[in-house]
Amino acid sequence: MCDETADMFDRAAETIPWNEQLRMDDASYREQIAWLFARSTFYQEKLRKAGFDTPEAVGGLEEIAKLPFTEKSGIRASCTPDNPIGTHLCVGRDELVRIYSTSGTTGMPSYIPLTRRDLDNWTTTSARSYLASGVRPGETIVSTYNAGPFVAGAALGAFDKAGLCHVPVGTGNTDRLMTAIRMLKPTAAVLTPSYASYLIEWAAERNYDLKGSSVRRVLVAGEPGGGEPAMRARLEEGWAARVTEAMGIGDIGVSLWGECEHQCGMHLGGRGFVHAELIDPETGQTIPMEDGARGELVLTHLRHQAAPLLRFRTRDHVQVWTSPCRCGRTAPRVRCIGRTDDMLIVRGVNIFPTAIREIVAEFRPTVSGLILVKPSAPGVKQEPPLPIAVELEKGAAAAEGLAAAIERRIREALIFTPRVELVPFGSLQRSEYKSKLVQH
Repeated sequence: MCDETADMFDRAAETIPWNEQLRMDDASYREQIAWLFARSTFYQEKLRKAGFDTPEAVGGLEEIAKLPFTEKSGIRASCTPDNPIGTHLCVGRDELVRIYSTSGTTGMPSYIPLTRRDLDNWTTTSARSYLASGVRPGETIVSTYNAGPFVAGAALGAFDKAGLCHVPVGTGNTDRLMTAIRMLKPTAAVLTPSYASYLIEWAAERNYDLKGSSVRRVLVAGEPGGGEPAMRARLEEGWAARVTEAMGIGDIGVSLWGECEHQCGMHLGGRGFVHAELIDPETGQTIPMEDGARGELVLTHLRHQAAPLLRFRTRDHVQVWTSPCRCGRTAPRVRCIGRTDDMLIVRGVNIFPTAIREIVAEFRPTVSGLILVKPSAPGVKQEPPLPIAVELEKGAAAAEGLAAAIERRIREALIFTPRVELVPFGSLQRSEYKSKLVQH
C-alpha cells in the first residue's frame, strides 16, 4: 500500500503551493535572464536579434512565450575548436567541476559543463525524484547506469545525497547484476524498462526466482515505457515489485521528473531549478499546462550558472497533470508518450512506436510484447501500410487471424493502416539498455 504521508527528500520545498512556486520562479527567471545578457554571447545575439535588447525588455515568466526557442542544433553550430562547449558557456573553465558529453549525431560529442552549484542542483533534483518512488534512506539500491562520460553519472551522486546504500553495477553485465541482487539483497533496482523486461526472460530461462528476490521497487528511466499500463503490468508481475519511472533531459538535468508511489505521472523534481512549458510541436504555440494536455516539453533553466538554456525544445512528447496528488507534492506531473526522433507520420497521423507497442501488448500471452517498426522509405513521412514486426511469445504459434486482429486493433486505436508480420520468439533484439523500436 502507498503511504500518503511518506517522507520526502525536502518536504518544505516539494509541497509549496504551485502558485507560490511560480512567484519564486519568476524572480529566479529574471535573475537568470540578466545572467545570460551579462555572460552568454549566444543569448546576447539570439535575444537581441529577436528584439530584446535588455533583461527588462524580456520581462517575467508570464511573457516567456514571446522568446525564441533554443534548439540543440543551434548550440552545436556555435561550437568551434577554440570553444568546443559553445558560446552559451557563461563561466570560465576554472569554475567548472564536471563536463559530461553526449555521443552526438555527427560523431562529434556535445559537451555539458557544470559548476559546483549546478552539480549540486542536479543531484538535489535527482534525489527528490528517486525518493518519490518510496525508497528510503538506509535502503540498498542497485543501479545499472554507466557513469562514464554521460550525464546519467550525475544520478549516482543523488543516491548518496538521498542516504541510500548504492551498489553500482553498470550496463552489460547481467550475471554480475543478478549475483549482486542475490548476495547483497537490495530492496530497489534502477534500470531501463527494456532491461527490466529482458531480465524477466533471463530469469525464466535460468530458473532464477526473480519474484522471490529482495527487490520490491523497480525504478525505470532512460526511455519511455515504464508508464505504459501494459509494460508496467508486465514488469510488476515479473518482478513482484512496484514500478515507478523517472525522466531527465541531458542538456537540462538528470532525473528531472520522478513518479511517486501513486503512479499518476512523474512529478517535477526540478521545481525551483527548471521551468516547464508545453507547446504544439507543429506551430510552437503554447498549450496550457492542465490535466490531460499533450504536447512537446520545453524547459528553461532558472538557477543555472555554466551553460543555461532558455526555452529548450526537448523533443519529448508528454501528457501533463496539474491536479493534486495524494502524496502531497504540488508540482505538475508528466508521462512521456514518445520521442520526435522515433515519430513517423502516416497520411498526416503522428505515430509513436511506444503507442504501437502498448496496443500490441493487449494480445499477450500470444505475443511477447516486442515490436519493430520497419519503415518502407527513408524519412519521417510514410505511406500505408506501415510494416511492423510483432514477436510471438515463447512456444506460441502464429494462430490464424492473429496478424489481422492486431492490424485491426492498431487501425482502430491509432488511425493508420499497418502490415503486421509475426516473427518467432527471439527474433527481435533484446537490450541491456534501451530498446530499438524503429529500424532506421
